[in-house]
Amino acid sequence: MAIQRIAPTLADIQEARERLRGIAEETPIYLSETFSRRVGREVRLKAENLQRTGAFKVRGAVNKLATLSPEERAAGVVAASAGNHGQAVAWAARQLEIRATIFVPATAPMAKVEACRNYGAGTEMAGEYFEDAMTAALAHVEETGGTFIHPYEDQLIVAGQGTIGIELLEQEPEVGTVLIPIGGGGLALGIATALRALRPEVRIVGVRAGVDGYTLADGIAVKVPSDFTMPLLEDLLDDIVAVTDEEISEAIVLLLERAKLVVEGAGAVGVAALLAGKAGGTGTAVPILSGGNIDPTMLISVMRHGLSVAGRYLVMRTQLADRPGELIKLLSLVAEERGNLISVEHHREGMDLPVTATEVELTIVTRDEEHCRQLLAAMDERGYPVQRIR
Repeated sequence: MAIQRIAPTLADIQEARERLRGIAEETPIYLSETFSRRVGREVRLKAENLQRTGAFKVRGAVNKLATLSPEERAAGVVAASAGNHGQAVAWAARQLEIRATIFVPATAPMAKVEACRNYGAGTEMAGEYFEDAMTAALAHVEETGGTFIHPYEDQLIVAGQGTIGIELLEQEPEVGTVLIPIGGGGLALGIATALRALRPEVRIVGVRAGVDGYTLADGIAVKVPSDFTMPLLEDLLDDIVAVTDEEISEAIVLLLERAKLVVEGAGAVGVAALLAGKAGGTGTAVPILSGGNIDPTMLISVMRHGLSVAGRYLVMRTQLADRPGELIKLLSLVAEERGNLISVEHHREGMDLPVTATEVELTIVTRDEEHCRQLLAAMDERGYPVQRIR
């Protein structure tokens, strides 16, 4: 079966929904009082990060693989992916007992790569970018005769993703604005097609991130826009906006802390756009949390950074006389100011310090930015020279 570069119809999406019934999850929508209060309108989160394999991609993968002929199934399937599409194809192939080979760029998060392998797919690293993995996958198809499963330029894949749109309207009929991540564009094309057919007045906003170079939103880091999906999206979407890594980081932290949802960078861009005031429109806003497969080391870094920005995580340096009892005086001051000390580092060698002094770096959990300022002021009053690191 060749790639079908045809936009799906509502009928295609409805057929896909029947194929997915009992296989893909109908993911919940959660009202968020925190985000509603922050943006001044009702916000409901479409938690596709709770989908099988941790992302929306399983919808398109199952819909595509379920339509393969016996001969195509015997030849196996091949995919290129930054992670989520590969996991979805690997999972769907395992369910249907089809051999799968997934090509991923070297920059793909290891959590996603390992998941592909755990689902039983052969997994190969190829190049630095998604486009490199795509080239390697297509070459493998030529060699083996397998069926290439394109992540977004295929009618059946896009129709599968579009089932989110039907589901969303059943759960939240009065939605005013829907925010959809855009990488290759298959998710946005599928959902927008369903929404325009069923509720044409709904405002649909596509959200992009990091189109130049590295981004936290690795799942939508596509270097070259699709010449299939993008022209169609220009007609279907009301707006396309971009968010920064700082805005994505804030969204990830708030989703975890307030909504108790683990969401990867690509999945957080809709919330980021809302918080940054870039969504526009009125009425209930529904950001699509497209995936939750964030690498644990990345999550730790994002949380540390987010807490620092919010004034909840203070890292500072000061100098002490290098003699017994001086460190305990400093730590006692931190305790008096109700700071929760989690790390102390001494720096002596290689520093521009007097021979009788030592530098100390403290990492302290604080309540908020005001608490940080109070603690630093108290140290200054006691004669400690303070350098705030973050």
